[in-house]
Amino acid sequence: MRSESAALSHERFAFGRNWAAYLRHLNPDRIDAARQSLQQLLDVERLDGKHFLDAGCGSGVFSLAAAALGAKVHSFDYDTDSVRCTAQLRETYAAASADWRVEQGSVLDESYLRSMGPFDVIYSWGVLHHTGHLAKAMENIMLPLRPGGILCVALYNDQGWISGYWRAVKKLYTRFRFARPLLAAFHAPYLLAARFLARRLRGEQLSGRGMSLYHDMIDWLGGYPFETSRPDDVLSFYEKRGLQCRRVQACGRRHGCNEFVFIKPISTGSTI
Repeated sequence: MRSESAALSHERFAFGRNWAAYLRHLNPDRIDAARQSLQQLLDVERLDGKHFLDAGCGSGVFSLAAAALGAKVHSFDYDTDSVRCTAQLRETYAAASADWRVEQGSVLDESYLRSMGPFDVIYSWGVLHHTGHLAKAMENIMLPLRPGGILCVALYNDQGWISGYWRAVKKLYTRFRFARPLLAAFHAPYLLAARFLARRLRGEQLSGRGMSLYHDMIDWLGGYPFETSRPDDVLSFYEKRGLQCRRVQACGRRHGCNEFVFIKPISTGSTI
């Protein structure tokens, strides 16, 4: 795994501000797309009574999707603007629910993760590689997972020297406000076309998992800290710790996220 312990204060992308801009364009179709993607990922119709942890909740749309499927949801994020976004969705769509908790927290805080759970599903999509300490985040995310539970993670693909190029772009975008329009204009044709073609080739709607092409692009350009990993390394990491891989969707040589679904085995009983 390629790692860079970035300064986590002044050199950190404002993820929550981008999510707040995305929420201004949220509509029923995007919410439905997020719900369907969660159903497909977990191969379920409902999550009634299941305890669902959204670790790094971002906009909160997948917490909302899990709640709509009947789950008892715990959402947290390091970014306070992201926490506000998720709380806003809860107040708008599930204000009367006592089964959706939203708070600020860090996946790097071992004691915090040990204090919660156990969870039937832990969902951390495109989050752990933004902590500046990927290996520790990958380790900690398992702590509240119950036996028989499902861990869903998506992690940036290691493209070798190309990942080094993107790391430099992200540092520039995050550090220098004046450079952002130039970086966006230069990279937009490639990034938007690549996302468009990838979704079409996979037979997805342009909204993908309920996301926005434009806000995805900004998230990619500015997403720093930035660490990458190879699928084999992620599989080895979790298999050595007793998890079993249920599903993996790799990027190949492209940029983006490799997607993994793991299960924590139990000797008896059923899983989702």
